[in-house]
Amino acid sequence: MPSPPSRQRSGFLGFVQDAVEDIRAVQRADPAARTFAEVISTYPGLHALWLHRLAHRLWEKGHRLSARILSHYNRHMTGVEIHPGAVIGRRVFIDHGMGVVIGETAVVGDDCLIYKGVVLGGTTLAQTKRHPTIGQGVTIGSNACILGAVNIGDGAMVGSGSVVIKDVDQCSTVVGIPGRIVSKEQRKSVGYPDLEHDRLPDPLQRIVRDLLEHIDRLSNRLHILEKIVDVSPEELAEKLERHELQDILEQEFLKAYEVPAVESDDEKKSGTG
Repeated sequence: MPSPPSRQRSGFLGFVQDAVEDIRAVQRADPAARTFAEVISTYPGLHALWLHRLAHRLWEKGHRLSARILSHYNRHMTGVEIHPGAVIGRRVFIDHGMGVVIGETAVVGDDCLIYKGVVLGGTTLAQTKRHPTIGQGVTIGSNACILGAVNIGDGAMVGSGSVVIKDVDQCSTVVGIPGRIVSKEQRKSVGYPDLEHDRLPDPLQRIVRDLLEHIDRLSNRLHILEKIVDVSPEELAEKLERHELQDILEQEFLKAYEVPAVESDDEKKSGTG
């Protein structure tokens, strides 16, 4: 199961401490972030998180309409739509942010990195847990969709444009539509997400490479077979269909390994008569 997110600190001082952590997380994940002032004033993903924390506190206190109105304002101001019921951990960085959608029952762990266009969506109308649970230190690439009450393990990486509808193990990499796990690492600890999210394996390329190698092996075997029986490819295909080459191939195999052939009953009779 993914590690649960840390709770937000209480009070105004706690809000400020969390905000400072968020700013440092941005500077750690984005080389373009130079100063505190630049990050505070020009990063909409950061603004979206701060407004969400206020909306989430209203939601938890039962002020549902006020929370939804603040969330709606947040969407228009930042381009990031986060339902006030969603639970988001600390040091989460939404890079660029435009088009990100996070549903009501979604849970996002600490130290996650979310790029633009990501959707954490639901797949049912039932009033139940219907959105993803994201572990700690997860990287989610641009325009990826994670749908339903699935679990994304700590330290996992979701490739850009992927559609994930099944659980993802810890420290795994998932790509494609639908998303498939293409690699898995063994880490002793999960920290801040890997920023080298462009180095993703291509499952289609691997499949094509394996098929080409298999075809090459079959071609070599067929070439050897043609030499042994000394027929054209067309004649070989016809004889194989009629099962006429079994005895010949067995004899050639025995000769190749210098094993004396077993005489048939007719040969024994002719030799002893």
